Amino acid sequence: MSAFEKPQIIAHIQKSLNYTVFDCKWVPCSAKFVTMGNFARGTGVIQLYEIQHGDLKLLREIEKSKPIKCGTFGATSLQQRYLATGDFEGNLHIWNLEAPELPVYSVKGHKEIINTIDGVGGLGIGEGAPEIVTGSRDGTVKVWDPRQKDDPVANMEPVQGENRRDCWTVAFGNAYNQEERVVCAGYDNGDIKLFDLRNMSLRWETNIKNGVCSLEFDRKDISMNKLVATSLEGKFHVFDMRTQHPTKGFASVSEKAHKSTVWQVRHLPQNRELFLTAGGAGSLHLWKYEYPIQRSKKDSEGVEMGVAGSVSLLQNVTLSTQPISSLDWSPDKRGLCICSSFDQMVRVLIITKLQSI
Repeated sequence: MSAFEKPQIIAHIQKSLNYTVFDCKWVPCSAKFVTMGNFARGTGVIQLYEIQHGDLKLLREIEKSKPIKCGTFGATSLQQRYLATGDFEGNLHIWNLEAPELPVYSVKGHKEIINTIDGVGGLGIGEGAPEIVTGSRDGTVKVWDPRQKDDPVANMEPVQGENRRDCWTVAFGNAYNQEERVVCAGYDNGDIKLFDLRNMSLRWETNIKNGVCSLEFDRKDISMNKLVATSLEGKFHVFDMRTQHPTKGFASVSEKAHKSTVWQVRHLPQNRELFLTAGGAGSLHLWKYEYPIQRSKKDSEGVEMGVAGSVSLLQNVTLSTQPISSLDWSPDKRGLCICSSFDQMVRVLIITKLQSI
């Protein structure tokens, strides 16, 4: 691919904020997005921005008593577009951004900070009930139905005597019909655990030797296809989730992506073979996954096992001197992306020439 054909990553709008921003998410079916974080005075903040004439307009600022770590629109309807957030005290809240004085749902979900959150069953993505999954420093991963008060519908925690590991990332997947659904969780010691919510069982686990910073299925609403896991020491792993071998698990390929921590991975909503990784040195890398000629083969005993594909780097850019803390593709406009970084900046990016790949 020549330099002229390659996708380009362009910083379209940059805005400096007066607080530490941990997460940012597009508001579905709009040119708006939210940023979440904490002020130096120790309170939490949600800001709602709209892109107008090549600039950002602040529509609303909501200050809350506790710093806000993460958020998702994944369990809401397109009509309501409620934001679910996890905070430093372990609270799960759901906010109507039009009337944010009081949450529409609130539960003390965890004993410690909620590091990570994901949603499914809303926005027309994923079959089945709307659900939210939270992962915390307290070592537990919990699944919540916003229609059900107080108690989680599933609670994945270490058995007695097992060490409680800090859960850094969670992701829903396999929500292709009313019954099937999985949650994948990544921990600070490199553990990756795949929980089957239909059977309430641990379906698979592995360890990638370094803390797991981010996990994402290429699609939540299809039969499991691929899972990307990023890690502390600059590597990411792509697992082919179509074929599970009874002892070897899922086939995978790994790539040394950044010179520092890979904080985030996000797949392009309009093309699941393309994904962005965000690094601790303020860089973004755009990758393409290529499938092998055959995705499975038989081992020496005739048991099916997966075959991993390969990844190629399409483009990379350094945006900041500080780590990129969050990343989100627009679900509506191909190539539009937002990211936040620890230099207290939010950036709107345009990534060109994605249609032709």
